Amino acid sequence: MSDHELTDEQREIRALARRFADEVVAPRAATWDREHRFPAEVLGQLGELGLLGVCVSTEHGGAGADYLAYALVLEELSRADAGLGVTVAVHTGAGTLPILAHGTPEQADRWVPPLAQGHELAAFALTEAEAGSDASALRTRADADGRISGAKQWITNGSHAHVFVVFARDPDGAISAYLVRRGAEGFRPTREEDKLGLHSSSTADLAFEGTPGERLGDPGAGLRIALSTLDGGRIGIAAQAVGIAQAALDVAVAYAGERQAFGGPIGRFGAIQQKLAEMQTEIEAARALTWRAARRKAAGLPHTVEGAQAKLFASRVARHWTGEAIQVLGGYGYTREFPVERYYRDAKVTEIYEGTSEIQRLVIARALLGEAAREAG
Repeated sequence: MSDHELTDEQREIRALARRFADEVVAPRAATWDREHRFPAEVLGQLGELGLLGVCVSTEHGGAGADYLAYALVLEELSRADAGLGVTVAVHTGAGTLPILAHGTPEQADRWVPPLAQGHELAAFALTEAEAGSDASALRTRADADGRISGAKQWITNGSHAHVFVVFARDPDGAISAYLVRRGAEGFRPTREEDKLGLHSSSTADLAFEGTPGERLGDPGAGLRIALSTLDGGRIGIAAQAVGIAQAALDVAVAYAGERQAFGGPIGRFGAIQQKLAEMQTEIEAARALTWRAARRKAAGLPHTVEGAQAKLFASRVARHWTGEAIQVLGGYGYTREFPVERYYRDAKVTEIYEGTSEIQRLVIARALLGEAAREAG
């Protein structure tokens, strides 16, 4: 996709994120991965640059840009380190924006500015051990006073967030959304996941024992809030996947131009050229789908299907072509001397979180077939 398709503001934000990614994030990413280190200090820098509240209104402490600008930031950060990319994606898209979209003006004024400015970090606590793709099966409960009891699993930013958007079942059985602050009575992270990739991001289990929560949105609107949040979140994960795939392409192209075999660079071989050409073409297609979905969201248009399509395609592109980038590098690609093995590990989860690829296909099919798809399911 060409920069000419972007506004001046979008190009400036993209350039700022790219410069930060290249100069600050990329040189440290291998160390964070190796040490499983959460880069809290870098989040503070992102906050100072306005990159943690890119699409948050200026009156609430953000940069006031649109959702495409936010997707551009996620792509650039993820190109350098996908763990940092998903940290920012969940903080902004799943943690901060629901407060703006569904909270009262007073809640937005009180909760959002510290998040948009990077003073605090947000998380989205929906998933449970037996409520993943089927979010309606959640068991965490809130009593009549909004005190929450239960457990959440695989919560991004879980061990470091200050603010949590938590979903719980009310006494009448309906699901509502609540805001919970770190340090609240009865709340604690219980375990940090040891993951295949994304080693610089936090993925934690959470426990709530009579924890006070502040209701977000109308009573019983929790599932609607969760699903609408995921609609936008999928666009962010698509942008992350595009960034990972682009990073793999960059390394593969550079290597093909430098690696000597049989009297010249391996980039002169047709098999390598065809692989790189297909890789770039599919990455551009994934980027186009992601930009389309982001533009629709920014314009206030329906984007459920477009977000699902972007995530489905971009995640598959990232997973497949990071593997092929390893193939281009041969034995070196399988070692930690080059970052493509990290890209490969990081890419896989983009087919899983914020809705698996199977769920994205279901969303798209239901839009095509309507009730026929639901009856068959």
